[in-house]
Amino acid sequence: MSTPSDATAVPEDALATEQRTAAVIYNPVKVHLPTLKRTVNRYQREAGWADTKWYATSEEDPGGGMAREALEAGVDVIAAAGGDGTVRAVAEVVHGSGAALALLPSGTGNLLARNIPAPIDDLGASAHTIFHGEDRAIDFGEVRVERPDGSRDRFGFLVMAGLGLDARMLANTNDDLKKKVGWLAYVDSLVRSLRDADAFEFRYRLDGAGNRTVRAHSLIVGNCGMLQAGATLLPDAEIDDGVFDIVVMRPHGFFGWVRIGARVFWENAILRAFRRSALGNTAVGKRIVTKTRDERPLRYLRGEEFVVRLERPDEFEIDGDPVGEVTAFRARIDPGGLTVRVAGPEDQTRATRRR
Repeated sequence: MSTPSDATAVPEDALATEQRTAAVIYNPVKVHLPTLKRTVNRYQREAGWADTKWYATSEEDPGGGMAREALEAGVDVIAAAGGDGTVRAVAEVVHGSGAALALLPSGTGNLLARNIPAPIDDLGASAHTIFHGEDRAIDFGEVRVERPDGSRDRFGFLVMAGLGLDARMLANTNDDLKKKVGWLAYVDSLVRSLRDADAFEFRYRLDGAGNRTVRAHSLIVGNCGMLQAGATLLPDAEIDDGVFDIVVMRPHGFFGWVRIGARVFWENAILRAFRRSALGNTAVGKRIVTKTRDERPLRYLRGEEFVVRLERPDEFEIDGDPVGEVTAFRARIDPGGLTVRVAGPEDQTRATRRR
C-alpha cells in the first residue's frame, strides 16, 4: 500500500469538479494485490478521483455479484483484474449499465485486451487508463444455450463462443500445466483433442434465413478475431462493426488441419493487413480477399443472429471457458452495447498500437 510520502499532489482543477469513483474487481489468485493497489492508488490521486473501491472474486462468484455491488455504490468505471473469465463475468453486469469497463489484464489469454487492443504487460499504463483513458463503445455478444436435459442458460461474451474441437481443447486443458507454461498448455490439449475430433452435424439459421445443414469439426462465433501468440482466427472481425464473424472448420484429413493452422497462425494476419491497405480496397484486391476467404477447409459467415441445433450434444465454450455440453444455442449481437475504457494517446504503448 502507498504511504503519505508517496502521494502525488491533486491538481486544483480536479478539486473544483465532482469526484468520480472507480472500482477494481480482482481475482486474488491472478494478481499481486499490494502492487496492484499501490499502482492504482497512485493514478487515482493524480486524477483527483475519490478512493477506489476494491472487491475480491471467489470460486463461487467470478465477479458478477461484485460488479452489481459496485454499480449500486454509484461507481463510474469498473476495472476487471484477472483472466478472461473475470472480465466476462464483470462485463455481463456492466453491459447496458452506463458505467465503463476497464481492463487490468492478469490472465493467460487476455483476449479482449489483445483485440481492443490494450496494454497487457504494462500495469502502469493499464492503471493510468482507468482514470485518464477514453470511452469506446464495442459490441456485446449474448448467447442462450439449451442443455441435453432441456434446461437453458444465458451468457454474455466479448470475444468468441463455439463448439467442436475448440471447446474440446479447452475442456481437455490441464490446469496445472496452464499455470506453469501459460498458453502453450493449449498445444498439449490440442494434440489430445485431435484424437477424438469427430465431425458433428448441425442445422443453422442466420439472420432469419432458411435452415441449412452442415457437417464440421469446429464452429466459432466471434465478436473479434485475435487469439494468443499472434493467431488470427477471424481476419475480417471488428469489435465494433455490429455483426458476428462466424467460421466453420471442415478439414479433410491431417493436411486439412495443417492448412487451417497455417491460415490461423500466419496467413490470416497478412490477409487482415492487406484488406486494410490501399491495394486491398481496389477491385482486384477485393477479389483476392474474397477468393482467399472462401478456401475449402474454412467457411466464413457474417450476421447479427445465429441459431444452431446439433445432431447430438457437444462441448461449448465462451471466451475461453468451457461451459459444458449443449444441444442448441442462439447467439445475437448488441451493437455498441458495452462501454470500455481504452488507452488514450498517453498510454499508446507498442502493445496497444494496431499494426
